[in-house]
Amino acid sequence: MSAVSSGRGGGGAAPLWWVWLAAWPVTAVFVLSNAATPLYMLWQRDIGFSKGTLTVVFAFYIVGLLGSLLVCGVVSDRLGRKPVLLPALALALAACLIFATATSVAALIAARLFTGVAVGAVVSAGMAAVSDIAGPARKRTGALFASCAMVFGAGLGPLLAGVLSETLPAPTVTVFAVEAVLLITAVLAVLRMPLDRPTAPARGTWVRVPGVPTGSGPQLAQGIAVFAPGITATSFVLSLGPSLLTGLLDTTSRVVAGALAFAMFLAATGVQFAVRRLDRRTVLLSGATATALAMAALITAVRTASVPALVVAALLAGAGQGMGQLGGLSLLNAAVPPARLAEANAALNVGGYLMAGILPVLAGYLSDAVGLTTGTTVFGAALLGLAAVGGGVVFGGGSPAKKPVN
Repeated sequence: MSAVSSGRGGGGAAPLWWVWLAAWPVTAVFVLSNAATPLYMLWQRDIGFSKGTLTVVFAFYIVGLLGSLLVCGVVSDRLGRKPVLLPALALALAACLIFATATSVAALIAARLFTGVAVGAVVSAGMAAVSDIAGPARKRTGALFASCAMVFGAGLGPLLAGVLSETLPAPTVTVFAVEAVLLITAVLAVLRMPLDRPTAPARGTWVRVPGVPTGSGPQLAQGIAVFAPGITATSFVLSLGPSLLTGLLDTTSRVVAGALAFAMFLAATGVQFAVRRLDRRTVLLSGATATALAMAALITAVRTASVPALVVAALLAGAGQGMGQLGGLSLLNAAVPPARLAEANAALNVGGYLMAGILPVLAGYLSDAVGLTTGTTVFGAALLGLAAVGGGVVFGGGSPAKKPVN
């Protein structure tokens, strides 16, 4: 089996099945990232905390993720993908144990924090590993597989958790036992990945705000402008979607909550295959439009108590994130050399998750103060405006975004 350099251009391209297998650790960790979503209603009942506290628990995931991104992209480009991915998977396994035994808000915060650190590693080192193994001749394939692995795992997690917690005993334990098995298989995949160690000498600081090489700033800005509102929309649905469903459907079914999240990320996965041959500018503009329409549908859902409108909002939010993510990754894959790709991926995600961490928390506390309907309306209007601004950034961004997505 031919080896693939970790972003240094050495070796030949691995077989296509290795590109699929390289994406599995990304999927496995992202299953964990959202597996807790349908279970928060149980923890709220057993532990007792408000919607505002719920969004804080959710936001500690963002804190861990952003802290991880300050380190993992640079370390991965310098030491290789495996030295970052293996500790991240170990931390994800620790998060499973904490989730399964959680009896306090502090435990949930710790588990979410560990999960965020692990996710930060896989969105930088893991997604770069997929691109490395795909090779220079399959840039589109690498970007597509990495992006779809992320959103598919993010959607599979809450569906798996919803079904297992409703059908098997010990609902907050069984889910994470199954996820631990998935993570162990991901460890085995990483150990076998055909990746070389980097050969270029390390320069500069190891901990820094991730960035891109000179000249690639416009591509990064366009990606963040669309990806950030898109992932903020899906983060809101994940954190407060179950509360909305409880109010609209008068149900606490974890299967329903998990199914809504799965449908959202299934839309994010499917839309990427649908638009993969379009030029990047069209993909990004479509992503911004989908996010704006999602927020219009969300406002309609809460103002009219419409479940169909909430489902439409979730599907459009997923499509917005999916297209923003694919467009941003494709721009970076084309513009950034492999030796800086993990750091560039980290920079894209820092830009996206900053917004995704702040706005849903504000919406949660606002909802506690003025009611879920008003809080959601204000959030939706603000994010609709930000999505429109993102579309404007891409529209005025010039020729770099007009190249084909591959």
